[in-house]
Amino acid sequence: MKLWYSFSKEIILSSKSWYFYIEIGMAVVLLMILLFVVPEDFDNRSKEYMYLELPKALEEKYRDSLLDEDLDETVKLVEVKANGSLFMAELYETEESEIYLLDSIDALNAFSNTERVPAVHVRVNEKNQIVHTYYLQGYETQKLKNILMVYNNRFASNKIIEEYSDNIQVRSLFQELEPLSDRQSMLPVFLTFNGSLMSLFVIAAYIFLDKNEGIIKAYAITASTVWQYLLSKIGVIILTSILTSLVITIPIMGLQPNYPAMLLFLVTSGFFAASLGLYLTSFYKDIIEAFGVMYILIVIMIMPNISYFTPGWDPDWVKIIPSYIMLQSFKEIITVNGNMAYVMVASLAFAVLGLNIFILANDRFNKTLTL
Repeated sequence: MKLWYSFSKEIILSSKSWYFYIEIGMAVVLLMILLFVVPEDFDNRSKEYMYLELPKALEEKYRDSLLDEDLDETVKLVEVKANGSLFMAELYETEESEIYLLDSIDALNAFSNTERVPAVHVRVNEKNQIVHTYYLQGYETQKLKNILMVYNNRFASNKIIEEYSDNIQVRSLFQELEPLSDRQSMLPVFLTFNGSLMSLFVIAAYIFLDKNEGIIKAYAITASTVWQYLLSKIGVIILTSILTSLVITIPIMGLQPNYPAMLLFLVTSGFFAASLGLYLTSFYKDIIEAFGVMYILIVIMIMPNISYFTPGWDPDWVKIIPSYIMLQSFKEIITVNGNMAYVMVASLAFAVLGLNIFILANDRFNKTLTL
């Protein structure tokens, strides 16, 4: 009963605090960004710049090959800018890329040197073979270089490669999964930030505010226990994170996510993040002293976002950062037929870690009540 009374009191006090309205306002802002700023699907087509230095017959054949791949089989004459100069180009639009056929080698060099974009010089060598010279930027992987070595053989009418590629069977390993739109794919990032990571920083703000007002020291002369006070704070934070997460998720995803799994994960991950915030605040008197540690923690927690948006960069050490697991769990939760086993294991891990950190935080607060 004491815990419920403490929790109820904290809800009333938090509803009068401007931190509560900051969280609600932040959730609304994130929702507006997803609805009105982030498009349903990004234009993922890459831009390629080419210059043809071929005999007339081969050049026409090459243009015909590009035209066959064009979406509307129509060439567009456009102006492109590089290094402060305008150049004329023919634009071919395919499903994967926008190919700009430049009118001079100078234009190609300008794009390669100043714009740092993929550039290709197509010419004929001494053996009358078509050669593609790629202007690389130095960060390309060996796999990409190997692909480029055979990629343009389709323009040379290499029937062996063409027949081989046409006969390759492609089988999806996850046939029951429906891909997320680009807007929906952004949602796990927002949920990780708003639903879990905010718990760490908001509870720190609440605790430092109570420290400044002497509320925590008052527990040294009351019958109430510190753990009830701390747990009631965590309860308020988790309740707020659930509300704000639903505010963001429901308008974007509708009924698609597994909401029971989401609620469970929000409780466990929020408990972990809030307990970590409590433990950190036990070492400092105010938020100014704790700023350095908080800043380092923010940087570490942001790193998995790079891996999330760049699947090619996924080192093992990133996978042990809690926010990485949060991102992957929220992605599974909002995906149709997502991997709920992963979510359950992650929830259990966060619950166990959160409980251990909460015990440490409670011990620290009990020892420092009169300091």
